Amino acid sequence: MGMWPFGHHDPSRASMGRVLIVDDEENIRRVARLTLTKAGYEVIEGKDGADAIEALNSGENPLLVDVIICDIRMPKINGVEAISYFRSQYPSVPIIVQTGFPDLNLATSLMKQGVSDYLVKPVENEKLIAAVAKAVEGREMFTT
Repeated sequence: MGMWPFGHHDPSRASMGRVLIVDDEENIRRVARLTLTKAGYEVIEGKDGADAIEALNSGENPLLVDVIICDIRMPKINGVEAISYFRSQYPSVPIIVQTGFPDLNLATSLMKQGVSDYLVKPVENEKLIAAVAKAVEGREMFTT
């Protein structure tokens, strides 16, 4: 895929970046969507790993996202499986884990796999925005 083909956004509507939120809890997705939308991000949601993978791969071209925020405990395809898929298919896209069940061993393992941040729910709005901004910034340095 080479360089990140950024710029497929509507130029009349500037965006800080596009974020995919993967979480089976609708309320968590809604709060994150509202928080990030207010901060200037475009947000896409997936209710589980399978739904998120389908959203990324639907249509003619893969959906371009700048950051993926992923829960761990979800039905169908759980977060660990989804993250493994995202890392293999979209290696340059930063992944932030957001979980209600912190696990030090899992956190260490995921960070070794390249996860950029590990947040424990409930996540304060400012902390979520800061984590996403840091991930987008890191990604821009990676792709330029």
